[in-house]
Amino acid sequence: MSTEDDRAPEREETPRAPDAPEAPADEAQVEAEEEAAAEPVEAAGSEPETVPQPENEAEAEAADADEPESEAAEPAAAEPEAEAGPEGEAAPEAEPEAEPSDDEGLVAVDSGLPSVEDDEALEAALEALLLVVDSPIGEDSLAETLDQPVARVTVALRTMAQKFAERASGIDLRRVGEGWRFYTRDTYAPFVEKLLLDGQRSKLTRAALESLAVIAYRQPVTRARVAAVRGVNVDGVIRTLLARGLIEEMGTDPETTGTLYVTTELFLERLGLSSLNDLPPIAPLLPEVDTIDDI
Repeated sequence: MSTEDDRAPEREETPRAPDAPEAPADEAQVEAEEEAAAEPVEAAGSEPETVPQPENEAEAEAADADEPESEAAEPAAAEPEAEAGPEGEAAPEAEPEAEPSDDEGLVAVDSGLPSVEDDEALEAALEALLLVVDSPIGEDSLAETLDQPVARVTVALRTMAQKFAERASGIDLRRVGEGWRFYTRDTYAPFVEKLLLDGQRSKLTRAALESLAVIAYRQPVTRARVAAVRGVNVDGVIRTLLARGLIEEMGTDPETTGTLYVTTELFLERLGLSSLNDLPPIAPLLPEVDTIDDI
């Protein structure tokens, strides 16, 4: 009995082995937590991580190719309002539209006129104007009509006159008094007379006789004045009377610069008069057409 009692206490007093692994495990966990808590602080104050260098040349070239794309993307993101042009350049800002001036309005009105910037076009325009004038016209009037400098128009007129003379044209461009005008060349005057005097053209028309009477009684008189008295255009009639030798030019009107016309000696011969004083009184009526139909 005593032996069993003595063994029993020995079993109870046998000490239990300490858990040695638990302590190290707890320390490792504490250290891990401390390191995890310290990592953000160290990362905030530490230098940025270095980019790993490529291991070969192919990776290096690929990296270089990617860099311009990323750099080019940054300006686009920084300036979203700038629109890129066809080559990637930013388009310039649109300038505010200027208000149209009075001069621009005048140009728009005259935009339908033919251009006379070319010398040949200018000469053609001058020919057209010279064909319709009833008296010599000055360089100033021509330049104003064509909206060209006077010096340029003067040079063009002289060039035209020289060209007509060099090719012996039937048209002669002359400067008479203070203006320019077309004339028929003296060489071909017989053909002009033949056209106007032969056949049915040998007699003057009623319109020509009326115009001749106005010139005879109102001379010297301008073509415009004759037209005002008769109430019709007399350009063709005046040319016919000039071609017949019944009237001639004598200077210009100082007020209107129009050409003045007077009767000739041939006119007196055809009427059988010795002077203009022998003309019958103009009132009450002009002479009957039949009495001078054979002029």
